Amino acid sequence: MSLRNIFGSSSELFRFVLQTACITHCTWEFVGDFVMCSGPSMEPTLETNNILLTEHITPRFQRLCKGDIVIAKCPRNPKQYVCKRITGLPGDRVRGHFPGRSQVVPKGHVWLEGDNSNNSADSRVYGAVPQGLIRSRVVCRIWPLNKISSLSE
Repeated sequence: MSLRNIFGSSSELFRFVLQTACITHCTWEFVGDFVMCSGPSMEPTLETNNILLTEHITPRFQRLCKGDIVIAKCPRNPKQYVCKRITGLPGDRVRGHFPGRSQVVPKGHVWLEGDNSNNSADSRVYGAVPQGLIRSRVVCRIWPLNKISSLSE
């Protein structure tokens, strides 16, 4: 085998690996990905170690709806992601930080709450969340296999 054949085969393999990596990156970044849940805030709907299929298109076009479950950067810690349900859209009146008081969700924001309201740090703690912090919308649970289910309305 000549050097030309070895380098020719290597460059073809390298090109294939690079193209595959680019396509995979673009898919995970712009189309959707998988997320593993952690924490009790969405119980009983979601539990720790559930694996979710999410999509990134709906949030990019700001087509989110009340009731959607989303993955967002935590407003208090941008290195952490949270999984919450949208309970208020811009212009909606929601119960605020203090019991008995309500507030209006500002334009460009959503109100996020965990389904387990007694054990969830959410908009009732940190306020309305800018829509720009929402990374994806949950489509379905894919793990555990005995609990596969659609989670989109």
